[in-house]
Amino acid sequence: MKLLTRAEELVLLAVWRLKEEAYCVPIREMLMEATELNWSFGSIYDALDRLEKKGYLRSSLSDPIASRGGRSKRIYAHTADGIKAMNVIRKVQRRMWDGIGDFTVEKLS
Repeated sequence: MKLLTRAEELVLLAVWRLKEEAYCVPIREMLMEATELNWSFGSIYDALDRLEKKGYLRSSLSDPIASRGGRSKRIYAHTADGIKAMNVIRKVQRRMWDGIGDFTVEKLS
């Protein structure tokens, strides 16, 4: 299994947190709040598409919504492989961060 990119990891985490509300707009809002960065819709759709092609997410269309002019939302959910990928990346990060304290300029010298 290849490791997730940081963007893929964050998108998977947002989908996990949002559950049945995991579609592009709230995913973007959650990522922008968490990272304090501007995420384009294109970057989120790209990550969602890659994750779906890898088999880590699946998507389905909601019923048409009147407030959206009769359009549906594409809702994303994890697959078993997606959950496995999140657990793998978390273990790798824990191993890499284990024993490292805060970074300070004083530690450079």
